[in-house]
Amino acid sequence: MELEAVAKSYARWAPVYDRTFGAVTHAGRRRAVGFANAVGGSALEVGVGTGLALPFYAAHMQVTGIDFSEDMLAKARQKVAEQGLSHVSALRQMDARDLDFPDASFDTVCAMHILSVVPEPERVMAEMARVCKPGGHVLVVNHFAAEGSGIMARLERAAAPLSDLLGWHSDFARATVLGDARLQLVEEDGLPPLGMMTYLRLRRR
Repeated sequence: MELEAVAKSYARWAPVYDRTFGAVTHAGRRRAVGFANAVGGSALEVGVGTGLALPFYAAHMQVTGIDFSEDMLAKARQKVAEQGLSHVSALRQMDARDLDFPDASFDTVCAMHILSVVPEPERVMAEMARVCKPGGHVLVVNHFAAEGSGIMARLERAAAPLSDLLGWHSDFARATVLGDARLQLVEEDGLPPLGMMTYLRLRRR
């Protein structure tokens, strides 16, 4: 998916995102942020969107959010202002393939429901690994393509050509996010609704 298509898709979704897709993905955000809060310190949220997860971070956290879509960021900034989310250090417009942060900047790096949207997800994972501190964690919440030839797998493959219109890749493979040698998978779990979403916790070697 090209960045222009991503920007157009997000501009369409921004006004209604919280009440639609955002509501369906609530469990994954809670799971990832809960772990980040337990670790403490600094967290980077890649693809912060409208800021749905920002209120869940604990007051002791230092949270930075980035997103390519200014439409989404405008909604996130509104949440921060209205809810007084002082733990949010910065919300910046940025391409996730080229993060403007030094190496080993964050204790936790989160990507929630974003990797099946961005162009070059492997490059995004490489950047997330780079800015995560050694011993820190990269948390991924996403829908991954069903394996085999069942009805779900067939539906996902059929919807794949509509990725630019839908705003995400229905046939996104789990292996896409597991190829960076700096990251070790230490936890994996299915999430509601109906196990359609997956939580991955990877440790930075």
